[in-house]
Formats: sequence, C-alpha cells, structure tokens
Amino acid sequence: MSALQKTALVLTLVGALNWGLIGLFGFDLVAFIFGGATTFLSRTVYSLVGVAAIINLTLLAYPVKDM
Repeated sequence: MSALQKTALVLTLVGALNWGLIGLFGFDLVAFIFGGATTFLSRTVYSLVGVAAIINLTLLAYPVKDM
C-alpha cells in the first residue's frame, strides 16, 4: 500500500468517525476544532476527506497485492 493510499485511508477514517459523531451526538468534531463548518480550514478538511474517499474507491477496482 502506497503512502498516498495510507494517507487516504486515515483521512477516510477521520471522516467516518466525524460522521459517526454527527449521527450519534449531533457533534461535528471538525467544525469544533476549526471554528465552524463554513471556515476555510473545515472546508479544506471536508474536501480532503472527499478526495481520500475517491482514492479509496480505486482500491476496490485495483486491490493491493501486498496486503
């Protein structure tokens, strides 16, 4: 697994945990840390999580051989 794929996996986990917190408790950790859901930093994190999800989709089509 390449460094890009590992980074994408970590970002996807961050996003999944954040959505879990939103669903269970109504608490958005990313917005809390970066000062609101509409701040530049929060939107950057949300965007990076989305890009990471797209990268992880490629793992479904092209599985990693060394796992």
